Amino acid sequence: MTLISEIAPPRVFDAGRRFTVTNGPIELAAFEYGPSNAETIILVHGWPDTHHLWSGVIDRLADRFRVIAYDMRGFGESTTPTATSAFELSELSKDLFAVIDAVSPNAPVHVVAHDWGAVVAWDAVCEPDAEQRIASYTSISGPNLDHLGKWVRDRLSKPTPRNLAGPFSQLAASAYTFLFMTPVVSDAIFRAAGNKKIWSRLLWAMEGLPSEKLEFADTLKQDMINGLRLYRANIIARVVRNPRTRTTTVPVQLILNTRDVAVRPEGYDDTERWVDRLVRTEVQAGHWLPYSQPGVIADKAVQFIESVNEEGTR
Repeated sequence: MTLISEIAPPRVFDAGRRFTVTNGPIELAAFEYGPSNAETIILVHGWPDTHHLWSGVIDRLADRFRVIAYDMRGFGESTTPTATSAFELSELSKDLFAVIDAVSPNAPVHVVAHDWGAVVAWDAVCEPDAEQRIASYTSISGPNLDHLGKWVRDRLSKPTPRNLAGPFSQLAASAYTFLFMTPVVSDAIFRAAGNKKIWSRLLWAMEGLPSEKLEFADTLKQDMINGLRLYRANIIARVVRNPRTRTTTVPVQLILNTRDVAVRPEGYDDTERWVDRLVRTEVQAGHWLPYSQPGVIADKAVQFIESVNEEGTR
């Protein structure tokens, strides 16, 4: 089988067919690529990105699949609610289901998500009857926050050096979130420094990503500020105060980036407890895999989708 990453260089990314999905007062800007009668993949971005994050992945999937990418609430061309509570995961997972129902009301879709988009998709696949609307889920650099909270509590309840190593490693990687949860300070920082030039330099410093691989929306600064409410609405509530028992029958693929500066692979050690069918793939890469290795995401997503489809025909 020829891997997608081995195919000739991708086409120049186009804007896709824009349409709007509504979820109550929220209007979500969505973009469609590829043949309209093909199997559907939905791509969900994280902070501080928009659907532009997926340009390299879309280029490698749209010949074969109907690809839908949308701007989450608070980002890009979608509605930005004013209340922090409007950024709770339960609300954002409803947005994802609204997109699914709009684009594929009669057949489940495949979901590929990154960063906070992956956190949102984790919340969705753990909802009752999610398997009726989501056929498979590929998660990149975004944990289920309830699972993460359970993992931390379990390790801290048995405080051996080995058990403590994982939570402390993740705590160190997540130290920036404490800044992000401080409204006045973090908002001021991104108002002053939240621009494409500085963000590009930071990604180069962290992961060696050249600017030609990066694709940002013109709304980047405001997306950075709006998206901070994801941290404020969910981290303490889900990880610290009250992590819930959340399970799913949706087949899940974890793409684990071993050099991820924000999400450590150890945090997924207990994921088998919560997922009926789980596939793990390690990639020698940093956090922004959609920019650095979009072909790997496309390859792994297609392979997983094919395996899920084949199992469904047995």
